[in-house]
Amino acid sequence: MTTAGKIRVQGHGPQQRGSWFLLLALIAIALPCHASRAAGYPERTIKIVVPFPAGGPTDVAARMIAQAIATKFGKGVIVENHPGAGGRIGAKVVASATPDGYTLLLGGTNVNSIGAIYSDLGFDPVKSFAPIGVVCVDSLAIAISPRVPVDNFEEFIHYAKEHPGQLKYGASPGIYTQFAGEYFKLKTGTDILFVPYKGGAPAVTDALGGHIEMVVNNKSNLLPQFKDGKLKALAVTSKGRWPELPQTPTMREVGILGFPQEVLFGLLAPAGTPEAIIMQLNTTINEAVQSTEVRASLESVGVDARVGTPQAFAAALDEQAREWKRVIEETGITVE
Repeated sequence: MTTAGKIRVQGHGPQQRGSWFLLLALIAIALPCHASRAAGYPERTIKIVVPFPAGGPTDVAARMIAQAIATKFGKGVIVENHPGAGGRIGAKVVASATPDGYTLLLGGTNVNSIGAIYSDLGFDPVKSFAPIGVVCVDSLAIAISPRVPVDNFEEFIHYAKEHPGQLKYGASPGIYTQFAGEYFKLKTGTDILFVPYKGGAPAVTDALGGHIEMVVNNKSNLLPQFKDGKLKALAVTSKGRWPELPQTPTMREVGILGFPQEVLFGLLAPAGTPEAIIMQLNTTINEAVQSTEVRASLESVGVDARVGTPQAFAAALDEQAREWKRVIEETGITVE
């Protein structure tokens, strides 16, 4: 019988011992529920939420990893796009999900590290998630329309200073592309008007059309335009020059220090997801990104595959949060 939530066993002798054995058996069944659930994982379809529109680097990485997980586990994996608010709408979907490994997030620098700077989101971009592992790493580039009559970084800075307030750059508001654009202006002493866009693709399209003069965007979005000569590359944020554009200098080489070098993309689960499931998924994505096929696919869109532990991913996100917080504070941008 139960009283005030406690189990009370009455009686003596063999009947009492039998009751105790039954009780212990029930407890033994109840205690390892997370472990047993992890042991049978996955038993149904897994969902990966992409908090940005289809076609971008986050979406591409998610679909590659979805295929790898489906192949490894023999279960269906679907990718759902929940764009909006700089990735925070999709992130909230996963933060609110049951922590059972069946709803995952393709997040990283923007969603989790920069998201941590915001308040009143209805979830914590750090504490609401359990990092699984990095999938790939991207970098940024400063790109200008071919209609701008300059050919390199120094010439563009000179041109921009001769035309204060007349040039425009585009980016999605409240994410790293805007912050990088404002940091560029701060460090170069230029006055370039910010034009907000719903995504990186529309901003690039307007740069191609000459409606804006500059974009700061991902390598995965800009590399095809550079290769085709449709946009001009001024500088890249990575530690070293891009192999595809050996003539384009890094930000450090043109004298701009302190610019964050990497953009991380990785898989996360809701906080509280059993560690056994986290490690199963970590092993799966590490195996995937080490395969020749996935590495080649990632490199074809301009990102670099990376492997690592959940702990290493968590540490990298924490470092990114500090870097971008410094950038935002230096630029004086107000985030809410």
